[in-house]
Amino acid sequence: MLTLLLIVSAFFAGVLNAVAGGGSFLTFPALIMAGVPPLNANATSTVAVSPGALASAYGYRRELGRIKEVSLPAFLGVSLIGGLLGALLLLWTPQRVFEAVIPWLLLFATVLFAFGPKVSAYIRRNFKVGHGTVLIVQFFIAIYGGYFGGGIGILILATLGVFGLTDLHAMNGLKALVSGCLNAVAVVAFAFGGAVYWTEALIMMVAAVAGGYAGAAVARHIPPPILRKFVILVGVAMTVYFFVTKG
Repeated sequence: MLTLLLIVSAFFAGVLNAVAGGGSFLTFPALIMAGVPPLNANATSTVAVSPGALASAYGYRRELGRIKEVSLPAFLGVSLIGGLLGALLLLWTPQRVFEAVIPWLLLFATVLFAFGPKVSAYIRRNFKVGHGTVLIVQFFIAIYGGYFGGGIGILILATLGVFGLTDLHAMNGLKALVSGCLNAVAVVAFAFGGAVYWTEALIMMVAAVAGGYAGAAVARHIPPPILRKFVILVGVAMTVYFFVTKG
């Protein structure tokens, strides 16, 4: 029964990540329900969803070639360094400390997912930043992504929008590439740190890839606002659960 839960959650996480984002809001609680400790569930969830992001980036390869406003090597470089630091920070965090901060991380990620697009639009209308600033901001986003990662796609899109990018397909491609690379470097750190539950990770990885490819076609017929509301509800439920049980 628990294996079925992991498969179903990972499949629909792949669907959500392909359409609306927020797949980790499904994989993380599923791993918790399967008895995986929170810190390990976070690491295992990252491993499970990592192939989907890189597959999406490959699908956007033409759009990525159109990006001239930002240096891709520099953007990826600061993202990889920040992601590695975030992953190492997670590994150095005692389990009890992570259990104490996870409700706040979930709250932040849920609020960010719920209001991120509106905040991002406001920032794009009222602010403009230079290349150096966007790299510094991305560095700290990457640290957060390596440590937890909920809502990171919205943070990346907001940063690119403030910097002046307007091609949404190219921005989504860069977001997918950066997220995939962040996940990849985090996976390496988590693997060497012994934080991954590999049986669960491999089961979910296959299901997430299947969801990303097969499920996206079905999800396109579901209005994105409905998917977003579902993700937000899951995020709220998990946030309340952790505040009640870990508070």
